[in-house]
Amino acid sequence: MNMINEIRQPVPPFTLEKAIEKVRLAEDGWNSRDPETVALAYSVDTQWRNRSEFLQGRDQARNFLQRKWAKELEYRLIKELWAFSDNRIAVRYAYEWCDDSGNWFRSYGNENWEFNGRGLMVNRYASLNDLPISESERLFHWPLGRRPDNHPGLSDLGL
Repeated sequence: MNMINEIRQPVPPFTLEKAIEKVRLAEDGWNSRDPETVALAYSVDTQWRNRSEFLQGRDQARNFLQRKWAKELEYRLIKELWAFSDNRIAVRYAYEWCDDSGNWFRSYGNENWEFNGRGLMVNRYASLNDLPISESERLFHWPLGRRPDNHPGLSDLGL
């Protein structure tokens, strides 16, 4: 693939509708739990801060995602647009997952994204925390994969 011609729609400058679409596409990608495909949404030279990890480049992002989804089982994510400008988007999100011992967690976070003119994310700054929950406290019950369109979002769930 010619990296120079990579385009990931929608591209900046963002309107409200395009920012909402970009957030949903990111949510759908991460819910696929496919590191190879998800990594393609990021520029080759992307820079991330995720908790205490600082990643540089698409390869490190892909490796991070492989480790993440090997640990965070039954992963289900909801993202919600918080704010946007011409080439930046801020989101808040929550996801539920369990570890290999069957302990459940809900992770809450905020991300700031910056995109290049081809719609690839060049910067991703994530801050998040994990809350242990019981299985009965889970709110995300759709089958693994894309969140159904009729499933409530974060605000609807009171999160």
